[in-house]
Amino acid sequence: MSRILNSLAAAALVLAASLAFAQEALLKPFVLASRGPGDAAQKFEAVKAALTASGFTIAGMYSPYPGAAVIVVTNEEMRNNAAKSARGGFGAAQRIAVTQVKDEVQVSYTNPAYMANAYRLSSELKDTSAKLQAALGRVEEFGAQGLSAAKLRKYHYTIGMEYFDEPSELASYASFDEAVKAVEAGLTAGRYGVTKVYRVDVAGKNEAVFGVAMKGAGEGKYMDERYLMSEIDFKDVKSTAHLPYDILVSDNKVYALYARFRIAIDFPDLAMMGSNSFMNIMSAPEAIRKALLQTVGGKD
Repeated sequence: MSRILNSLAAAALVLAASLAFAQEALLKPFVLASRGPGDAAQKFEAVKAALTASGFTIAGMYSPYPGAAVIVVTNEEMRNNAAKSARGGFGAAQRIAVTQVKDEVQVSYTNPAYMANAYRLSSELKDTSAKLQAALGRVEEFGAQGLSAAKLRKYHYTIGMEYFDEPSELASYASFDEAVKAVEAGLTAGRYGVTKVYRVDVAGKNEAVFGVAMKGAGEGKYMDERYLMSEIDFKDVKSTAHLPYDILVSDNKVYALYARFRIAIDFPDLAMMGSNSFMNIMSAPEAIRKALLQTVGGKD
């Protein structure tokens, strides 16, 4: 009897350990859908068609710099899920990138499960993940050694740096409609190098997320997308789907995730110092915040 009890106890321990491991499965920020020779423009059109055929709505698309193109999509699952959590609109869309890297074309997209946990959404968007995989393929997750769902939900890069629930409040208006009008006007004017890529409205809630392109030169280069990515996106498989950045209107307030969180969550393994490190872009977080703040009519 004692042998049977000991065997059962050992089996229980193995099962518990297996369950704990499963619960701590590591997630990475991006999914590589495909890579290989081909024509980037033709691949871009094929990706658009595949996304549409799979039921996604294309919210916007743009080329942040030569050799890179991004498509932003949403669907009912994303918009409904976004409505269930505070500032969930940051997770109301997914980004797909087509990038020319020397002689090959890479197709990649944001990992819905990773982003859902990073943005503290109520669901990991399993249906969206399955549809993206069916439409585009799935070679591997990439972009970091990986973080557990639990760590993603309380992520910050290091001591003193921002969490998801510490965004920059850029502006405040009398109503949601006034806030949206101000953001639209600022993005259309583009006076501070920030322009509109897309808008997605969250289902049943006064909340809308805007994707924005950021262009700057000279002293303003630190908020420029091409400059930033040249410093941080240096590996063989490109993380182009990090772009574009986002502005969120929630009720009467306008927010943006502070860049020390927004960049770090997509590049959590980036070194603090040295070549291709956060030290090289240390001026970027404030440059981005100020450009976005001025664009939406906020005051410092």
